[in-house]
Amino acid sequence: MKPIVALLLTAAVAVALPGAAAAQRAPDSLGADWRPRQDEARGGVREGRLVPLSRVIEEISRRTPGRVLDAGLEGSRYRVRWATNDGRRIDYIVDAQTGAILSANGGD
Repeated sequence: MKPIVALLLTAAVAVALPGAAAAQRAPDSLGADWRPRQDEARGGVREGRLVPLSRVIEEISRRTPGRVLDAGLEGSRYRVRWATNDGRRIDYIVDAQTGAILSANGGD
């Protein structure tokens, strides 16, 4: 009987841990208004006003191998924070209507 209780207790703790970790995470680096901006971006893509962020990320990937750290709509531009394969971080600013890369600022 005790092994079953121990198993159930272990399972309960395992289920609770991801929620606790999420509660302790730092706020989104894109800002508190990030969720409504996602909806705005989706609507803009559906209406044909904005290029899909996935297309922007594909273009950046072709230009600079690496991975997305985070990305989002800021006004009429996308900001894409990118980690290169050699460990550098680049902030790309992209025109959300045309997909043109406006700037790429490297950091550490």
